[in-house]
Amino acid sequence: MIGTILWAVIGGIVLGVLARLILPGRQNISVLATVVVGILAAFLGSLVATWIGVGRTNGVDWIRHGIQLLFAIVGVYITAQVSSRRGGRSGAAMR
Repeated sequence: MIGTILWAVIGGIVLGVLARLILPGRQNISVLATVVVGILAAFLGSLVATWIGVGRTNGVDWIRHGIQLLFAIVGVYITAQVSSRRGGRSGAAMR
């Protein structure tokens, strides 16, 4: 149980950081938000991969990891957009 939680956190960190590196521009979200998005992406990506039948394969589960990374990219993007809107300054007000 503790091993599963530890790997989820490590995987969440890796997925969140990769998603932030892949997305262009700066994402004004905290490290904690990045990790939480990564953990959720790992969980949802694993569920989807299992659902479509590629959750467990022989060797490295590249398809599952790709799905998880896609979820992380989308999650970081959405979190950054929501976070920037809560800042109180819109793009029009900054001109």
